[in-house]
Amino acid sequence: MTVEPTEDHKAGGLFVMKCGGSTLAALPDSFFDDLRELQESGAQPVIVHGGGPAISGNLEKLGIESRFVNGLRVTTEEVLDVVEMTLAGSINKAIVRRIQGSGGQALGLSGVDGRLITARLVANSDEVGLVGEVTEVNAEIVRGVLAMGYIPVIAPIGVDAGGQRYNINADTAAGAVASFIGSPQMIVVTDVPGIMRTLDGLKTVLPSVTVGQIEDLIESGEIYGGMIPKVRAAIDCIQGSVFEVVIVDGKEPRVLSRVLQGEELGTRIIRS
Repeated sequence: MTVEPTEDHKAGGLFVMKCGGSTLAALPDSFFDDLRELQESGAQPVIVHGGGPAISGNLEKLGIESRFVNGLRVTTEEVLDVVEMTLAGSINKAIVRRIQGSGGQALGLSGVDGRLITARLVANSDEVGLVGEVTEVNAEIVRGVLAMGYIPVIAPIGVDAGGQRYNINADTAAGAVASFIGSPQMIVVTDVPGIMRTLDGLKTVLPSVTVGQIEDLIESGEIYGGMIPKVRAAIDCIQGSVFEVVIVDGKEPRVLSRVLQGEELGTRIIRS
């Protein structure tokens, strides 16, 4: 079950940040300086990361085909070996190095460690294979790492009681982590300015959308591809203890601090 939030959502509180591996790799040093300053000010960031392009690149090098169904990677055991190697290995440690390079403190984990993320097969596993949905997050591990003064950096690999690994969409994993640790806010750092809608022939960022409006945008095709798992994870997350999810462009100066201070950036997804 989820834990109710006990800390204020402004700077100084607990928040979950989701970011793709390729997005993080492209972020300027100033982003990590901002993250370090937040940590030094008493904020408690928790990072859940993806790494789709790097996984695809490694699969291609190994001659293994990449296939997707509704934005989710079709995952066999062979693919899962590469997913785990890439996410829990090279990408996770690259993020930790960048945080530490800016003077911050970080500890890399995967969902397998300490059974941090328990998962089971998704309903459409016949289409996507070993893709998991989260059934539980061990919040005590996350809180323990935070209490030691480190930023948890989590790779979204899940495991079940029998030791079977699962590939978990990073947005879905981040939403679950946020709900189970009682974070009031999740920040999704991307390379786009937010959820876009075509108005008078121009792509315009929507400053805020409700859960109901998201369904309409998916139906109309305004939200498509890899953005669908992002917004669906936001919907699931908001139904837990999280009161809002913010999708922002990571290249915006001091983007994390500004969002936490309540500045209107990107797109805020809210209950109603």
